[in-house]
Amino acid sequence: MSSPTQPIRPLDERDLDPDPFVQFVAWLDGARVAGVHEPEAMTLATASSTGAPSARMVLLRGWGANGFVFFSNYESRKAGELDANPRAALVLHWALIGRQIRIEGAVARTTAAESDAYFATRERGSQISAWASAQSRPIPDRAALEQEVADLTQRFGDAPVPRPPNWGGYRLMPSSFEFWQHADNRLHDRFLYTQQGHAWRIERLAP
Repeated sequence: MSSPTQPIRPLDERDLDPDPFVQFVAWLDGARVAGVHEPEAMTLATASSTGAPSARMVLLRGWGANGFVFFSNYESRKAGELDANPRAALVLHWALIGRQIRIEGAVARTTAAESDAYFATRERGSQISAWASAQSRPIPDRAALEQEVADLTQRFGDAPVPRPPNWGGYRLMPSSFEFWQHADNRLHDRFLYTQQGHAWRIERLAP
C-alpha cells in the first residue's frame, strides 16, 4: 500500500468512537475533506455457494446504523453469488490519507421503494444503461450494446425512465468493522470492532 501524502500520528483506541458507524462517518468525512477522489468507491467481495471468491469495485450509496447500501443488476455475477451465499465484505481504501476500513456482514436486498427512490436520482444516461446492460453475460460486440442504448433512448423518448425489474439495491448489515491506519515501518494501527449483543467490542490487532 502507498504511503499517505502527509505524516499522521499513531492511532490510539481513545481516538475511536465506541460506535463503529459513527467512526465510519468520521473517517469518510475526513477523506472527503482531504480531497480523496470518490471516497465512496469500495471493493465488494462475494463468494459462490462453493466458496470461490470474487471481487469488484462498486460505489457505496447509503450508510448508517441500518447498514451499507449499494446497487446492481440482480442478474449479475455478484447478484447470483449473493443469492447463493448472502454474506459479503467491503473495503474502502484511501491511500491519500493512509486509512482503510473493512466491513463484513450479511446482505439482503433493499425494498423496491428504496431501489425506486435511488434509481430516480440517477442521470438519464445511467438509467438507460441499466436497461441496456445484461450485466456479466457475453455480448457479441460493443456495437450491439450501443444499438440497444439507441433503441431504448427512442423507446422512452422524453418520458421518465422506470427502474428495470432486474435492478436494485443491497444492504450489508455489519457484524464486524476493521479500521486501519498507516504507520512507518509497517507498524500500522488496526482496530477490530465485533458485535457483542447490542454493544461493540474493540480490540487492537497486530499489523
